[in-house]
Amino acid sequence: MVIRKIIHIDMDAFYASVEQRDDPALRGRPVAVGSSQARGVVVAASYEARKFGVRSAMASVTALRRCPGLVFVPPRFDVYRAVSEQIRAIFADYTELVEPLSLDEAYLDVTDDRKGIGSATAIAAEIRQRIRKTTQLTASAGVSYNKFIAKLASDQNKPDGLCVIRPAQGPAFVAGLPVKRFHGVGPVTAARMERLGILTGADLKARSLDKLTGWFGSSAGYFHRAAHGDDDRPVRSDRPLKSVGAERTFDRDLTGDAELLAALEPVIDAAWRRIERSGAAGRTLTLKVKFADFRIMSRSQSAAQPLRTEAEIGEAGRSLLRAILPAENGIRLLGLTLSNLDSGKPGDDPQPGFLGL
Repeated sequence: MVIRKIIHIDMDAFYASVEQRDDPALRGRPVAVGSSQARGVVVAASYEARKFGVRSAMASVTALRRCPGLVFVPPRFDVYRAVSEQIRAIFADYTELVEPLSLDEAYLDVTDDRKGIGSATAIAAEIRQRIRKTTQLTASAGVSYNKFIAKLASDQNKPDGLCVIRPAQGPAFVAGLPVKRFHGVGPVTAARMERLGILTGADLKARSLDKLTGWFGSSAGYFHRAAHGDDDRPVRSDRPLKSVGAERTFDRDLTGDAELLAALEPVIDAAWRRIERSGAAGRTLTLKVKFADFRIMSRSQSAAQPLRTEAEIGEAGRSLLRAILPAENGIRLLGLTLSNLDSGKPGDDPQPGFLGL
C-alpha cells in the first residue's frame, strides 16, 4: 500500500497579515479586520490582537473590551483573493492535487514528487519559502500521511512553522492532543466530551465505537477513526462547493420572538461573510433550528433568481424564522445555509478558492 504524502498549508492570520503588509503603520499593532460598529463582528485578528483573546467571529464590542487599543480595518476581499491566486499558482508547480479549503488554507498531495525534490518535508519548506518571497507573508505547514493529521500538524508550530508527523508517530501525536483541537469538535461537542471524561485523543481512543455511537450518533465513526490516527479521505482537486453558511449555538435557550430575531442577526452576518468570500450565489436558503431537547428542524425558501446580497439573505432568513414563531420550545441553535448554487458573482469562481472561512 502506498503511503500518501499530504501537506496542509495554512496562512498565518491571513487577512490581518495582508493589512499589516500593505500599511506599515499597522505592523506590530493589534489589528482586527471587520467593523467596530455596535453590531460589528471580527472577521480576522492579528497575532498581536490574539494575545488579548480577540478571535474571529467575536462581537466587536467584546473585542474592544478585551483590547482597548484594537485597530479595526475594513476587509478587502478583492486583495485577499488576488494574493490567494498567487499562492495557488505556487502550489500548481508541485502537484495537480490541490484541495482548497478556504482562501487561506489548502491540502496538497505530493505523493508523486513531480520536481524530484526528495521528500514532502523538503517540498513544504520550499513552498513556504516561495510564499514568503512572493507575497511577503508567512505560512505554516503540516506534513503527514493523511489529511486529518496534516491539518493538526500545521497548527502545531504556528506562526511561520513546519511540523512533520510520520506514520509511526501519528497515533501517539493524536493521543496527546486535546480533543477540542480536532476538526469537527466544536465548543459544544468538546464540552459534552469533557463531561464524559474525554479530554484527549487517548481518552477518545479508549472509548468503544458502540459507546461513541450512543453518545454522538453518526459522528461516532469519524471520532473513532480520528482517535486512532486514521483518515483515508483523498485530496480532491475538484471538490465542488455545494453549500455555504454559518450557525451559532447560544449560551442559553432562547424563547422570545424578539430575542430570537435579534440572535439571528449575527448568524446572517457570519453566513454572508462566508458567502461573500466564496464568491457564490444560490437560489435556496435553509434555516436550521435546534431546540432545547436537541430536536432539529429545517425550513427552506427558494428564489427564482440567485440571492446575491446580504440584504436578500437577511430578508429571506428573517422570513423563515418568523414562520416558525412563536417557538414551541426554547431554541439553542440557529443556522443559515445557501445552496442550489449558481455560477456566482460576475467574474468570480464559485469555488471557495484558497480563501473561504
